[in-house]
Amino acid sequence: MTTRGFTSDNASGAHPAVLAALAAAAEGHAPSYGGDRITAALGERVRELFGQTASIYPVFNGTGANITAVTALLNRWDAVVAAEHAHLVTDESTAPQLIGGMAVRTLPAPEGRIAAADLRDLLAGGGDNVHRARPGALSLTQSTELGTVYSPAQLAELSSLAREGGLGVHVDGARLANAAAHLGSSLAELTTGVDVVSFGATKNGALFGDAVIVLEPALAEPVERLRKASTQLASKMRFVSAQLLALLTDDLWRATARHANDAAMHLATRLEEELGVQPRYPVQANAVFIPVPPAVVATAVAELPVLAWDTSAATLRAVCSFDTTEEDIDALVTGLDRILG
Repeated sequence: MTTRGFTSDNASGAHPAVLAALAAAAEGHAPSYGGDRITAALGERVRELFGQTASIYPVFNGTGANITAVTALLNRWDAVVAAEHAHLVTDESTAPQLIGGMAVRTLPAPEGRIAAADLRDLLAGGGDNVHRARPGALSLTQSTELGTVYSPAQLAELSSLAREGGLGVHVDGARLANAAAHLGSSLAELTTGVDVVSFGATKNGALFGDAVIVLEPALAEPVERLRKASTQLASKMRFVSAQLLALLTDDLWRATARHANDAAMHLATRLEEELGVQPRYPVQANAVFIPVPPAVVATAVAELPVLAWDTSAATLRAVCSFDTTEEDIDALVTGLDRILG
């Protein structure tokens, strides 16, 4: 029996076009470590989408993309500045320290987004105190871990502040496609003024693999070398590249992201209209954060395919995927209705 849930978009399967691209890539032999025609075609497509000076470096996963990208922006004595909920802070284990050798400084983000005023205050503190790690890069997650989205104006303001303070700018784009689909923007419009991007594919229809997209040409060699040094260089790279190329062809990435976003909005609407439950954060991408009475959290997680996001605030997380169906949403709403009584 085929089952689908809402614990994460990492739990979803792979899009048929991605699987077809993998099957085609498996025919015959090809040069290793990115010397193949598929990786070359991927590079051409990225230049079409992000600009002629952009380059792409496929990696195995999002952690690898983030660490490789951010490390390229930092000196050994620098820190990356990120939102309190960012994966660099909460979900990368000790990879930033162990592999990247970096300190991580956090800023509050009540709805997932860093406020310009908080970044301005941090930078006003200066970086000349040798007892503290100097801010060397700003990392922004788009869409955020709380399912919200930075507008292009917000991104531009934060990027401008970072540059004025001498910081490089990184975007953790594990769900960049979802943000672009919500805003009706191109990928290039959402990365203006950015140096390097972690581009997510796994959460948006790929079987495995993500990428580092370099927009500042001077960072191309550091990223390429760091990818190898951080064990993210695939010998049979064509299998990662084929998935990325399939998603970037004919804007499949936008169709899959839009479906997930629409499913999340539909779920949020039904929760509010049928159960009187209003999501804890604005639903702008593919995640819905559901407040419930503390007494039912354990039961909900045991019986329903959702994640206990914040037990102290009694919040469940439901993430929609490119293959979420009306039946999936029906089952979740019905289950919550039963549990909430």
